Amino acid sequence: MSGKPRLHYFNGRGRMEPIRWLLAAAGVEFEESYLEKKEDLTKLQKDGSLLFQQVPMVEIDGMKLVQTRAIANYISTKHNLYGKDMKERALIDMYVEGMFDLNELLMTYGYLPADKKQEHFANMMDKAENRYFPVFEKVLKGHGKDFLVGNQLSRADVQLLEIILMAEECKPDILAKFPLLQSFKARISNIPTIKKFLQPGSQRKPLIREEEVPKVMKIFY
Repeated sequence: MSGKPRLHYFNGRGRMEPIRWLLAAAGVEFEESYLEKKEDLTKLQKDGSLLFQQVPMVEIDGMKLVQTRAIANYISTKHNLYGKDMKERALIDMYVEGMFDLNELLMTYGYLPADKKQEHFANMMDKAENRYFPVFEKVLKGHGKDFLVGNQLSRADVQLLEIILMAEECKPDILAKFPLLQSFKARISNIPTIKKFLQPGSQRKPLIREEEVPKVMKIFY
């Protein structure tokens, strides 16, 4: 289990996408083993690879790590994306936890049945525009720096950019009222490792298509 990290998940975003983003931002090359069918997940469960019987799972530095936040914490600490001291780390954690709440809404949307989508969409956009994005606009204004915490790139910046781009897929003008987030998006998108990840052909996953949902559901349920 040496060499490049190996990511075990289905070939889509889900809970693995924030991890892909962090590795890419850190300039770390990684490999992926995709779950194509239920049996692929069962095999990992039976051979003891999954501590809590769940993916995402990442093989890294001789470990088989599970739980999205634990994996992200490890990668962020290893690659200097976790602030310079405990106070900065606490701020990063606080911002990221808020982002996870919004990420959950954005991620779930593609898997909902048609009759549930409209209500979920309205709730999701309302929370993005009136609860979450105003917070980060205010943070950037109060902080007066290019990044959310300290004055260097952290996982909070990487994951906020990911969420902004996801929200824009649903509503292209969602940042209209947030000038500082617009500049933040442009600035962070231009960091060389992130710019590379945003190019076609990278390991960044596209939005799930409706016809792919049944296949993913069959793997997990």
